[in-house]
Amino acid sequence: MRIGIDLGGTKTEIIALGNDGQALLRRRIDTPQGDYRGAIQIITDLIFTVEKELNCQGSVGIATPGAVSPASGLIKNANSTCLNGQPFHHDLSNALNREIRIANDADCFALSEAADGAGAGETTVFGVIVGTGTGGGVVINQHLLSGPNAIAGEWGHNPLPWPRPEELPGHACYCGQHGCIETFLSGSGLARQHAAQFKKTLTAIEIVKMAKQGDVDAETSLSLYEDRMARALASIINVIDPHVIVLGGGLSNVSRLYKNVPLLWNKYIFSDRVDTKLRQAKHGDSSGVRGAAWLWPLED
Repeated sequence: MRIGIDLGGTKTEIIALGNDGQALLRRRIDTPQGDYRGAIQIITDLIFTVEKELNCQGSVGIATPGAVSPASGLIKNANSTCLNGQPFHHDLSNALNREIRIANDADCFALSEAADGAGAGETTVFGVIVGTGTGGGVVINQHLLSGPNAIAGEWGHNPLPWPRPEELPGHACYCGQHGCIETFLSGSGLARQHAAQFKKTLTAIEIVKMAKQGDVDAETSLSLYEDRMARALASIINVIDPHVIVLGGGLSNVSRLYKNVPLLWNKYIFSDRVDTKLRQAKHGDSSGVRGAAWLWPLED
């Protein structure tokens, strides 16, 4: 049995998977706000409760915001700031009295979709989350790519490629830079661009809805968003040449992206033709927690 935990900013989810990848149990509870020790406790309690119910001990994988720094062993870059600077991996492993595996939530998303989702059977999968933020992960031959800095796949904190004059220097990003891809492709980025250009305050979902209804301003904003996504993904294709790119997060539900973005990215990609596929995530918002469970592959 494989147990996955997705530690979110507001909700914490647990799933238990059998060896066939089928969910044996799934549960979600509120995450204690700003309480590091409380987070350790609820995760420990969830795991022990599930194992008791299923009468089986499982391997444990954790999807977290941020990542474990290879240099210090402490959590870094988490938007759940109470985790930053904490020995989360060490403390949780001690609380459970076993080895655990931890990866960034976007990495877990990519791993889930490569294991038995929209990227199943593909050699190289780039998983993308476009929603509140913009994250990513790389999976090669069913193994998550990880480097010495634990930042593989962090495409959202590169500058938007092929920028237009009006896109420079770009909006300030929480990472300290300007013009990051995340500031353009997140839901708030789409909403901010629309408000700046048309003086209308709408959410990203409202913009998509109005574009469907024929609103010219909303269509203009969404078309620009598609071109920006095409540029951003073209830079990924030029570097790692993935067989499939899988989109997750709230904006992955915009169905027109899967037709329009591949039509736009050709002119930015250094190839005579582009065979990379763009697909929507199969497991939706379950991908993070499923990927956490798959941090322990079958051969383990």
